[in-house]
Amino acid sequence: MGDRIATELTNLSPDLQAVAKTIEAAALDRRGDEIALLELLRLLEQLHAYIRDEWFQETLPTNRQRLYALLRDIEVNGGWPYIQRMRLRSLLQNLEETANSLEEAEDSTTQNSIEQVNEREEK
Repeated sequence: MGDRIATELTNLSPDLQAVAKTIEAAALDRRGDEIALLELLRLLEQLHAYIRDEWFQETLPTNRQRLYALLRDIEVNGGWPYIQRMRLRSLLQNLEETANSLEEAEDSTTQNSIEQVNEREEK
């Protein structure tokens, strides 16, 4: 795991560390396959929503002391867990930048080929 993730894992219980390592292994197995990675992200999002809706919401504080403790934990240990969807505009921008890079590389290769042909003809 990356250094940042490995450091954060040490603060987790052993069962959650195992879950994180299993998810990372699943992601690594799918590296380079955008459809398979997207499938994994969708599964994680579904699990997140299910845990939030089925179990977490019913445990929300019903008195001030528990509410304060929850808010304090959120403040100290990080914000509310949220799985952010990649915005379509960001995805399209990344695709456009990749396409532009490929076009520039292709143009450069074509120009080099033309220059080599011209040099051969001049000789």
